Amino acid sequence: MDRKTIGLFDPSCRRCPRLAEFREDSGRRHPGYHAAPVPAFGDPLPRWLIVGLAPGMHGANRTGRPFTGDHAGILLYETLHAIGAASSPVSEHKDDDLRLDGVRITNAVKCLPPANKPTPAEARACNGFLAAEIAAHAPRVILALGRIAHDAVLDALGLPRGSARFAHAAEHRLSTPDGAQRWLVDSYHCSRYNTQTRRLTPPMFRAVLGRAQALAA
Repeated sequence: MDRKTIGLFDPSCRRCPRLAEFREDSGRRHPGYHAAPVPAFGDPLPRWLIVGLAPGMHGANRTGRPFTGDHAGILLYETLHAIGAASSPVSEHKDDDLRLDGVRITNAVKCLPPANKPTPAEARACNGFLAAEIAAHAPRVILALGRIAHDAVLDALGLPRGSARFAHAAEHRLSTPDGAQRWLVDSYHCSRYNTQTRRLTPPMFRAVLGRAQALAA
C-alpha cells in the first residue's frame, strides 16, 4: 500500500512490526487497554487540525483517544475548552460525551512507540495516514506539537523539511504541490517534561492555540 492508496485509518495496521508487537504486548500486560492504533478525534469538518507525536502508554494507548488519560492531554483539553473549542475541559475516554468545535486532533504516528520515540522509518511508514487525513479534511491551519509532528506535516504535504523551520509560535504560510494554501503553526509539545520545566507555560500554550484558531477562522 502506497501513499496514494492508503486510507484515513487502519485499526489493525501492522506496517511497523516493532510498534505492532509493542502495543499488543501492552494489551497483554494491561487487560482492558485499547492497545491498538489510535484514530483521530474531533470535528468531522475541522477548520484546524492538531498533530501530536504518538499515543502514550497509559494515555491514548489505554483510552483509545488522542491525548486522553495522561498528563499531556490535561493542558491540551483545558486550553481547548478555554478558547471555546471543546465542550468540556476534561477528556476521560473515547466514549464520553466530549465534543470539539472546528478542530480535530490526530498523531503523526498512530501506535504506541517504545520510550515514546518512533524511529524515522516508522514515522515515514505512518505518514500516509496523516496525508490522507489532511487531504480528506482540508484544514486551513495545522498546529504541530513538537518538531517530529512538524516534520511529519511537511512530509504529508509533499514539502521539503527545509521549507519551514520549527520554532515555538512560528507561523508558516505554505503552498503545497496541489496548489492548496495552508498555515502551519508550531508549538512545543504539551508533555510533562516541557510543562514542568516551564519551557511551555499555560499562557504560552493558550496564545499559540488561540492564534491557530484565529487563523483558521
